[in-house]
Amino acid sequence: MRPDYKNIYNDILEKKYPHKRKECESLLKKRITDLDVIKLNTLIFGSPDTETERFNQMHRCYTKNSILKLLMYQKEHKLTNTEMSRHFKISRTTISKWKDLFL
Repeated sequence: MRPDYKNIYNDILEKKYPHKRKECESLLKKRITDLDVIKLNTLIFGSPDTETERFNQMHRCYTKNSILKLLMYQKEHKLTNTEMSRHFKISRTTISKWKDLFL
């Protein structure tokens, strides 16, 4: 069972950050993916500090659909594994592993 991110983020925007609603409107209109959750988090709360970022990175989980979107993004933008790892903050070995599993 998946959390209802739409309701969660709508409540957060309504109660604490009503001035940021317009920025997040386009993401909240569609079905929210794992990558959208990360974008919304950054839009609402700003960029985390280094320690928080490192902790969050260890606990990220990607669905098959999200992995395929990331790999398609890499293909469309002709990025190397190193460039992808810097852009999305994912290890190069993880990206290589995903390529072996899903492509």
